[in-house]
This record gives sequence, C-alpha cells and structure tokens, in this order.
Amino acid sequence: MFKIFRKELDWNGTPLVLETGKVARQADGAVMVSLGETTVLCTAVAAHSPKPGQDFFPLTVNYQEKAFAAGKIPGGFFKREGRPSENETLVSRLIDRPIRPLFPSSFKCETQVICTVLAHDMENNPDIAAMIGASAALCLSGVPFFGPIAAARVGWIDGEYVLNPTVAQMDETALDLVLAGTHEGVLMVESEAQELSEDVMLGAVNFGHDAMKPVIDAIIDLAESCAKEPRALPEEPAETAEIKAVIDGFDKPFADAYTIADKTERQAALGEVRAAVKEKLGEEYDGVLVGSLIKAKEADVVRGSILKTGNRIDGRDTKTVRQIVAEAGFLPRAHGSSLFTRGETQAMVVATLGTGQDEQIIDALVGESRSNFMLHYNFPPYSVGEAGRVGSPGRREIGHGKLAWRALRPLLPKKEDFPYTIRLVSEITESNGSSSMATVCGGSLALMDAGVPLDRPVAGIAMGLIKEGDAFAVLSDILGDEDHLGDMDFKVAGSEAGVTSLQMDIKITSITPEIMEIALDQAKDGRLHILGEMSKALTSARDGLADSAPKITTMSIPLDKIRDIIGPGGKIIREICETTGAKIDIDDDGTVKVAAVTGASGEAAVARIRDIVAEPELGVIYNGKVVKTVDFGAFVNFLGAKDGLVHISELQDGRTEKTTDICKEGDTVKVKVIGFDDRGKVKLSMKRVDQETGADLEAESAE
Repeated sequence: MFKIFRKELDWNGTPLVLETGKVARQADGAVMVSLGETTVLCTAVAAHSPKPGQDFFPLTVNYQEKAFAAGKIPGGFFKREGRPSENETLVSRLIDRPIRPLFPSSFKCETQVICTVLAHDMENNPDIAAMIGASAALCLSGVPFFGPIAAARVGWIDGEYVLNPTVAQMDETALDLVLAGTHEGVLMVESEAQELSEDVMLGAVNFGHDAMKPVIDAIIDLAESCAKEPRALPEEPAETAEIKAVIDGFDKPFADAYTIADKTERQAALGEVRAAVKEKLGEEYDGVLVGSLIKAKEADVVRGSILKTGNRIDGRDTKTVRQIVAEAGFLPRAHGSSLFTRGETQAMVVATLGTGQDEQIIDALVGESRSNFMLHYNFPPYSVGEAGRVGSPGRREIGHGKLAWRALRPLLPKKEDFPYTIRLVSEITESNGSSSMATVCGGSLALMDAGVPLDRPVAGIAMGLIKEGDAFAVLSDILGDEDHLGDMDFKVAGSEAGVTSLQMDIKITSITPEIMEIALDQAKDGRLHILGEMSKALTSARDGLADSAPKITTMSIPLDKIRDIIGPGGKIIREICETTGAKIDIDDDGTVKVAAVTGASGEAAVARIRDIVAEPELGVIYNGKVVKTVDFGAFVNFLGAKDGLVHISELQDGRTEKTTDICKEGDTVKVKVIGFDDRGKVKLSMKRVDQETGADLEAESAE
C-alpha cells in the first residue's frame, strides 16, 4: 500500500531520518523528519495557477506544536491547541525567511508549508528538524523551488562551537545561533549572544554552514529518488519588451526622484513618475505586469546609482549613520522612558517595573517556565503615514520585538540582584528603516532611566547590501527603500564589549564570508558611533528607582515558617496585603519579596512578616491583644499569629476573682514572656509590665 522512501544519516552523533511516502500522501510534498526522537511532519502544497490580477507571491508557513508530542494535555477551558504561541510564530518566521528568496519571481501560485511537531524527546529542538523538513517537502513537491536548504543551531560552550546543542546544553551556552542556507552560502541567521566578538560570530556562521552541507546532500539524494516532475515556469508575457522600452525612457525622472532625501516628498515624486509611465502606456497593457516592471526599474536605478557613485538616496555615503537625537526620561509618570530618533525612524520606549506576580508564564513542550523580562513592539500605521487596521500584533511585530529582546537580555542584571519583573513597550512613532534597532537603542535608555543596572548600554544598527556580479556595496543604517530594493537585511546589536544579537536575511542566493566580514566590521563602527550619541542622554543607570516604581525588600525565612505566613487557605498573607497595600512573593527556598510603592506600606508588611516568623524570647516585652478569656486566665496574641497564656495569677498583683475584671476580649495589653511549658506553650505576665509605659517592673525593682 505504501511506497516508502527513506534517507538516514548520522549528523554529529545524532541520527537524522527523512522519510516520505507513508503519511500525508495527498500533499504535493510530505516528509517526516526525525532528529533523535524528535519528529516533525512537514508538508508543502501549491495551487496550480495564480489568482487573476495577483502581483505577489502568497507564501504561508505554519509551524505548530501539538501538546501530545510531549505527553501533555493543553491547558485552558477547551483543552485543545488554540492560537499560535509566540514560539510557534517565531519558528514559522525562521522557516519562511530562508525559503522565500528561493522561489522564482514569476511564480505567483498560492503556496503553503505546514510543519507539525509530533514528538519531542526533550533533547533535540524541533525547529531545526522543521526547517530541514520544509526544505525537503518543497524539493519533492515539484513546485519551482531553487533549494534545497538546510539549517543548524550553533552554541558556544567553554570556548568551543557546539552543533545543535541539546535542550540541557542551552542553559550553558553563551551563543544561540540558528542559520539556514544552501551549498553556496548562508541565507538566514538569527542569534542571541553574551557579548561575543565579531570574529566568534562569523566563525559560528561558517561552522554551522559547513556542518549542514551533509543534510543538503541527503535531501538531494531523497529528491532524486522520489521527487515529482517539476512544474513549468510561467512564460514571460509577449508585451514585456514593449512595456520595458517605454519605462526605460523614464530613467532620469526616476533617478531624480530618488535623490530627494525627505521620505514623504520622495514618495510623492515617485508617484508622479509612476502615473506618467502608466499614462503613456495607456490601458491596453496588464496593470499588474506594468506595476512589477516599474518596481524592477526603480530597483535598477537605485542599485546602479549606489554602485557607480557610492551615494545613497538621502545623499549619504555607504558608512554614514543618520542624525541621532536620544532623550531619556521622556514621560513624566513612567518608571523609565526614552525617545530615540534616528533620521526618520523614531521609537518611544517605556519601561515598567513589577513584581514576581507579574512574570510571564510560558507553557512550552519542554515544560512550564517564567520570564521576568518582556519586550512588546508595536507598529501603528501612522508611523509610515498610512491609515490602517489596528489589532493584535502580527508576525512581524512579534519577530521584531523578539530580536530587540534578544539584544537587551544578555546585559540585564541577574534576578537575585534585581528582583523585578521588567516590561518594555516600544511604540514606533515614525519609521523609515530599522525600527527594531531603534527599539534596542531606546530600550537600553529606558531601562537605565528606570534604574535597571545594565552592565553596559546596548545599541543596534541595520546593514544593507547591493550586489551586481562581482561589484557590491555594504550600506550602514539602511532606509526603508534600501531595504526593499537591496539584497540583504543585516541587523547587529551589542555593547562596546561585543555582539548580543545578530539577524540576517538574504534576498539573493547567498553571500560570501568576505561580504559578511565587511558587514560585521562596518556594523561595529556604526554601533560604537550610536552608543556615543546615546551617551549624550544617559551613560548608566540612574541611582534610584522612580517614586512610582515598587520598592522590593528581600528577606529570608525558615522553610517551616512559610505556611505560617500564608495561613490557612492563604488567609494571613491575603490579610497582610489588604491592610498594608503591599505585594508579597514567597519562593520555595524561603525567599520573601515584599513590594510596595510607598515606604510605609513596605515597612508595615515587613514588620508583620517578621512578627510571624520571630520566636518569642524569654524576658522580652511585647504588645498583644486579648483573644480569649477563661476562668484560669487570658490568651493573648502577641507575636504575629502566636498566642500565649497569662495565668490569672499573672494578671495583677494580689488576688483576682474573675479574669474579666482585668481584661476583656479585644483589649490591647503589654505582656512579658516568663517561660515555656513542656509542650512549648508560652507563659506570659501582665503584672510584671507597666501597662501604660511598657516598663519592666521586675527590672526596676531589682535596681
């Protein structure tokens, strides 16, 4: 019934298996990938004809994790998988970015790649298997795809590169770098690093690229045995040459428009030229074809000008960074804030400090974890002068936010040194190139403005590439148009000590290590320049937190006292929080964190906790409250939840007929600890204490 094709190889000590022909046979391409015992089903399906009037390539990549892969039942009311998690969205982008440039520009059929995690062995990450499987499924599908690609993860442990570190090793590595590429070169890089040098980062890319070549060969071998017949590419329309001839006559107007530095004015001028081209062509030609050929002409004009003259759209040379204005403390009531402006890109970043109760709970296949650092990136339509829908964050916003998160996280203080939950929100108020790197710069300033003790400030810069044949130009601090019309988007973030995050996307088949080295060196110069401009606003964290930020007091208590603070059903801790206005977090190791906006609130809560955990001391006088009267004396609550007995003979000097003659329930009294019985119960005395002054009468009489 099944005709199964299988390819297996030993990949750095871990078995990698590619299998097709048994599952999902109606898909154009379907491959089951196993890395160790982590298994991912990857499918590819493409429509056989594009929709009428469609002028773009509708590629969708969906990576989805099934809870059963880890032997779990999903949480929530419905007990089934719901909207994609942040990790699923990020991995979908990881798969999309390297495969998208490998489809021919003339291919416009709707294409969908779905990667489903079926098993997770808790050692091998499924994202690498999913990227390999997506490539293999496309190669088998017959869809015009100029692959295959492969992917790998590279770690840096004890000064050595590690290929595909396990889940456990990820806690030890100073580098988490994922890359994908073809035999010829690298197409995509995504990484987080602990301030590593440019040489180490470049070495990691080269190490990973060499290591994944056997996987590319395995996919080729599998495709040669069972790939479907390749689909024919769409033929170029007959009228293409005629349209190109007309558009060629507008070279100078396009070139003049692209010398206008202001983005809004430039777009207006380009709109006029485009309208003139369409008017001259008339209505007889296909509008979609005309539009695509105009875009191609614009790309040729911009790219050719940069390669010939070295001058860019806004008049800069290839290495100059746009003017920067950095401000800290931009918003008066925020815990920390900044406004970072670089040319026509602007990010308003706000830092908010919270407690352990504000940590983000992450429910992943490998288990539940908590994060005390969140970064949320928002890109409203007004930032590019447009009107548009405002809704939940899209894949782009999640991806850009994660990139900035990776860049800043290595410099944050350890949780035990700074026990706050940190949330950064970046509102992009203007955009013309690399708003994610503006978020990094603004985020660093906002954190320092909030008093977060960063080891060093962090900055980021976006690099571009124009490459025609052997000629190329690496561009620092690219504009939006240079991003769209160029061949590379290369973002590097870090401190003066090294790189903390690197992201690269290539729109051509590959780039050489030489170009990457030039881009990294040029990015370092740009990053140091930006750090210098940021230092004009703030050089280090402010000495204290904002008045509106919670102040956290940390204390340690014996483990057997935890339940005394919590109380039955949480009664005591809830009562402390309600009466003092403070927030209290208790860790399993006995660490107690008390957070309060006002000093008085925090001090009151700390005092209550200390009373609860304190042990009564012989001869010490305490304030107490009568909680019960009996014939033989009164029970007094005097130290947190502790009660002691004042025997009737210790209520006053002389004989006492009835306890209620001296005190009643609810009375506030002063008591002295005079002993402990065989069961540890506390013996108290009122008569040995002056009830007005609290003086120790026994001590006075001894004198």
